[in-house]
Amino acid sequence: MQTKNRVEKLRAIMGENNIDVSIIMNFENQYYLSGLKAITYSRPIVLAIDTKNLSLIIPSLEENHAKEKTDATELYIYHETSLYGSDKNSYLDYLETVISHYPSGTRVGVEFSSLSLKMANILKEAGFELVNLDHKIAKMRFIKSDEEIEMVKEAGKLVSLALSKSLENAQPGITEMELDRHGTQLLFEEMDNYPNATLDYFAMSPSGLERSIMPHVFSNTRKLLDNDIVVHSRQVALNGYRAECERTFFVGKPTEKQLDAFKAAYEAQLVAMEKIAVGVTAKEVDEVARNIFQQYGLEKYCIHRTGHGIGIGLHEEPSLRFDNDLVLQEGMIFTIEPGIYIPGVGGFRHSDTVVLTNKGTKIITEYPREIENLIFNR
Repeated sequence: MQTKNRVEKLRAIMGENNIDVSIIMNFENQYYLSGLKAITYSRPIVLAIDTKNLSLIIPSLEENHAKEKTDATELYIYHETSLYGSDKNSYLDYLETVISHYPSGTRVGVEFSSLSLKMANILKEAGFELVNLDHKIAKMRFIKSDEEIEMVKEAGKLVSLALSKSLENAQPGITEMELDRHGTQLLFEEMDNYPNATLDYFAMSPSGLERSIMPHVFSNTRKLLDNDIVVHSRQVALNGYRAECERTFFVGKPTEKQLDAFKAAYEAQLVAMEKIAVGVTAKEVDEVARNIFQQYGLEKYCIHRTGHGIGIGLHEEPSLRFDNDLVLQEGMIFTIEPGIYIPGVGGFRHSDTVVLTNKGTKIITEYPREIENLIFNR
């Protein structure tokens, strides 16, 4: 089981850093290390790992879920009712129970980005030294196993199908949400081919000159108009692992300025996909894309990185950005998505998901990228 191997890798890191116990609060890392993924985390879940035990502090409504999905050696269950007569009705009560097993001065691994101030104070008041695990766990997740890669590849097939279905229904008069719905409905139908699988999906279709220049906005009930520009973005996760595909398209005739901007974004993505490979640095991939925007005189409209890691999370490290000297390795998975957002002209971004191998870079999402395939209702 992958989680056992991951826990052992974390324990090795703990040993190298003289860490006696790790308290994991980031929900993606909890899933990565234990296999437990809750629908909502309004009731906190705490994962504690030491040299022998993997313990979970969980609300009672997650008890059966944890027993099915994890190999936890200890479950600390807190309740929201008086039926069980426990004096421990909070995750913080059980946190104090867990840490009571360790002496003052213990080095505790935590994620500085996810640990609450309240929990940090409890640990510090117990005399513990906090050691940041953020980057160490992120590095564990950089390189995907063969099993993880296969799940992302399947997600790539699904997200490509969903995007294709939405775009073939693009026409004036439908809303952004209706555009999304066509692809999402197809996803539900395709899941008949994946027994007992989970599906997680996201779609957004900002349209028009004002909304398309906002890279991250929810789809709404705005209706597509003649000659609109649309940035259709999708992610699909199969059994917890995701891929992304995005296309900029037109419902009608683009202007000359839009054609020029589209060409710049298209070329920037193309050179980035040609550049990214095992052995190059993350910032080199970003640089080649930005050079294209410079050549077109449009760099000031490029307001985000060229891409990011993807897997369990929608956005994962490492990032393809100007200040990242990381040398890319086999098994890393990225989105390639350079974009520009020009007031009065529109937003322009394609995105594809790629897997790095020693035999070359594999593009696992697919839909035509060229302008002639992305003008509908001519």
